[in-house]
Amino acid sequence: MKRHILTRRDFLRIGGVSLGAAALAACTTPATPTAAPPTTAPQPTTAPAEAPRVIVGDVLDFALKGDWPGRFGFVKFKLHAGFFDGDKAYFIRTDASDQAFATANKLVWVPLLNGVQSVPGVASRIYLFEGGSPDQLPILSTAPSQENYSPIWQLHKVTPNGNTLYDSEEKLKATESSGDVTIEAQPIFVNYPVVKWPGGELSVDQDKKEYLGTGQCLEPVDTANMTVIFKLHECFPGSRYIVTDTSAVPMAPMMAVAAAGPVQNLWKNEGAVGTAKIWVFANGIPGSGVMGFQPAIFDSQAQTSPVWSPLWNHFALKWKDGQTPRVLKSQDDVLAALSAGEVEQFNGTPDTHPDGFIVNCPVPVLAPNTFTG
Repeated sequence: MKRHILTRRDFLRIGGVSLGAAALAACTTPATPTAAPPTTAPQPTTAPAEAPRVIVGDVLDFALKGDWPGRFGFVKFKLHAGFFDGDKAYFIRTDASDQAFATANKLVWVPLLNGVQSVPGVASRIYLFEGGSPDQLPILSTAPSQENYSPIWQLHKVTPNGNTLYDSEEKLKATESSGDVTIEAQPIFVNYPVVKWPGGELSVDQDKKEYLGTGQCLEPVDTANMTVIFKLHECFPGSRYIVTDTSAVPMAPMMAVAAAGPVQNLWKNEGAVGTAKIWVFANGIPGSGVMGFQPAIFDSQAQTSPVWSPLWNHFALKWKDGQTPRVLKSQDDVLAALSAGEVEQFNGTPDTHPDGFIVNCPVPVLAPNTFTG
């Protein structure tokens, strides 16, 4: 395979800087959104610093609170289509490892995602086309129906010499040696969770009562209007996030998200490369967190910190007997409580300790925290 690294100027030229542009001219999506974001959705560049604000350009609408029993809001994403194994799969775009690419495509810049290249088998492959058939879509090397599925993709630029339509990695690779296409691997990694694939899709929570419930989607994936609506959860500091998949394959059905087994290799790697720490609470003050207690705590904030990652290295905290629980709001609060012996820390959860796992939780919206206990 011929390998060539595109410069930042190349990516800006090919990918463009528009909200709806398909990266590297890969998709048939027009350069501007097909539908303007609803006026209720704050714009990334105009929202006041202390107001809720969108940090992912594909967000079409959101609310911090819904008219349902569950203590979560919603966020609507623009959907993108690709080919997998001769059929269509649909994904959302949230994060990128390269700053220029993230800026051009209005994604969250996550430098830590570069770390996945040091851990074999973690990154899937996405092929983005420059030219060729007008009906050409990106090609995905895997999907949640496969054991090797990972939502983290390495970009590959494809330059076809004709108008042949390719709908699988197998067909694409078979024609590479003949010179019909040129494939160039890029040093860019993106977080593009797949939400619908041949034979399946992320499940929907009809009751809208619990954090997990029966799914993280609030409606079926809408391929007619190319949108998907997720639950939007609160965490500290100042973030609202979604849940798309987990490296804990046996737990994925219970969490009603996709299984992403290869991502577990990041946890097994010394230092859990490419990830950021997250603490959830196993007891304490009742709240909107995954276990029914206070919201989780990130070690940093998306977009504002270069050490943030949507790939949570998951930890659980449990208040010790005799301690009086209080609301913790930051990594400093967590470390102080651990140092004082007030809480116990578990890898993953108390049930999985000492083995941990990773959960993919992109942050599309920043907003002041409202939970007070």
